[in-house]
Amino acid sequence: MGKRLRDFLAFLYDFVVGDDWRIAVSVVAGLALTYAVSKTSVPAWWLLPVLLVVMLPVSLWLAARRR
Repeated sequence: MGKRLRDFLAFLYDFVVGDDWRIAVSVVAGLALTYAVSKTSVPAWWLLPVLLVVMLPVSLWLAARRR
């Protein structure tokens, strides 16, 4: 049972984090920020698209710089 659990956790980590841990952290932070803003009177629908527009070029730039 321990090996199955370890294999599942390794799969889950690889699925969520993937190649770039910064994207995973930014998605979690974006969701938390969207939740926090949704509790105010400000519309929160625009936060995740802005996060995408910012993080995609950053991720591509970092990947290109590494190679």
